[in-house]
Amino acid sequence: MDNQEKYLSLRREYPDFEYRAFHWQVCDEGLRLWFDFQMGAVEFHPTALVERRAFLDLDGLDPEVVDRLVFDIGMAEVVSYWKCACPPRLHVLCGTLTPGQVAFWRKLYWHGLGEFYYTNGIAESPEAFVQVDCGAASGCSPLTVHHSPHPTHYLVPIGGGKDSVVTLELLRRAGRTVRPLIMNPRGATTDCARLAGFPLDEVLVIRRTIDPTLLELNKQGYLNGHTPFSAMLAFYTRLASVLSGIPNVALSNENSANESTVLGTSVNHQYSKSLEFEDDFRAYCPGFNYFSFLRPLSELQIAMLFSRFTQYHDVFRSCNVGSKQDIWCGHCAKCLFAYIILSPFIAPERLDAIFGKAMLDDLSLQHEFDQLCGLADTKPFECVGTVGEVRQALGMTLRRWYPVNRPALLKEYKLMATMDAIGTIAPIGNLTPSERLILQQACSENNS
Repeated sequence: MDNQEKYLSLRREYPDFEYRAFHWQVCDEGLRLWFDFQMGAVEFHPTALVERRAFLDLDGLDPEVVDRLVFDIGMAEVVSYWKCACPPRLHVLCGTLTPGQVAFWRKLYWHGLGEFYYTNGIAESPEAFVQVDCGAASGCSPLTVHHSPHPTHYLVPIGGGKDSVVTLELLRRAGRTVRPLIMNPRGATTDCARLAGFPLDEVLVIRRTIDPTLLELNKQGYLNGHTPFSAMLAFYTRLASVLSGIPNVALSNENSANESTVLGTSVNHQYSKSLEFEDDFRAYCPGFNYFSFLRPLSELQIAMLFSRFTQYHDVFRSCNVGSKQDIWCGHCAKCLFAYIILSPFIAPERLDAIFGKAMLDDLSLQHEFDQLCGLADTKPFECVGTVGEVRQALGMTLRRWYPVNRPALLKEYKLMATMDAIGTIAPIGNLTPSERLILQQACSENNS
């Protein structure tokens, strides 16, 4: 059965998906959350735990506020479970949504599942893919979270890659008070926080678990694919902001997240990292200052800045394939992109030591190389920079390190004209003038 037939068959078998309930409880370990989803006879009960920390206020919580925050987290969690059968009706039985809020969720689900529909070869329309119905209200009215003004305190989500390191270091070195936030800690994330001076008990930690029933359905051949993880994380950071009293959440999504993965379409692997989603999210969550600190920068500028923070070079990781082993797999487009974007700024021998191989000499990566350079129909379905940034990085690398003898992947590569992304700060994002000045000063120190 092809995926289109499977999709239609599953929608007939499971016409309804219910978001039945959300729960939260303060316990010895911290703030525990769990959710009740149902699809026919199938039940899902994902959980999460915000670990107890001395800097969190878990004793004076306003139940009405926490109810709304947790309800919205559940709405973000829904899509990961809904997509296994894509029921045409989603019934929200445990909270209220305005028509505008329903439109927000349908837009997020549709664009966040763009890669899912594309890679599975499923034809669907944004009008027909799901109807969202709200059931009886449980007291969860639309919420505006008001913080006490404290403009120099920031939560910084740490993913273990170069981008969050740059955000953390620039804000910290500019005298801002920062607090790392890590979801599901692993080697690279905890090592980056530790090298910045934050042991794990000084980090806001969220542990999220996937219901094993979903994993079992995936094994049985139900539909599977990419979901908007960053959007789900956004709603968890909103809860973390309230618990910690820190008003600003500084993401590390760069300008390239706005570029479509499939050229000429709206299919974007990084949709929930895009400026469009960021703007929509702030409109949905009034009073919450959620923004990407690095949005005005190019990947090249971020790589230039990261190259100065040498203490992180042996511990950062951006490879999804090797994330569980905390390694660079050395065989995927994400590894190759990270290698290329850093190559103008770090000597080849040192870069080879960081990644464990000379990646530009590996001809088995020719397809991934072509995708990154814009020589294929699609970019890789990974969080990578724009085609122009890759081309510029390669041009800079050839001029600096390989004026004569080229690595294998570059022997037939022809330099392509690109815009110079170094030295400019794009006037977009939600930065204050002082935050913009931090970026301007950091990038102006070394533009060569």
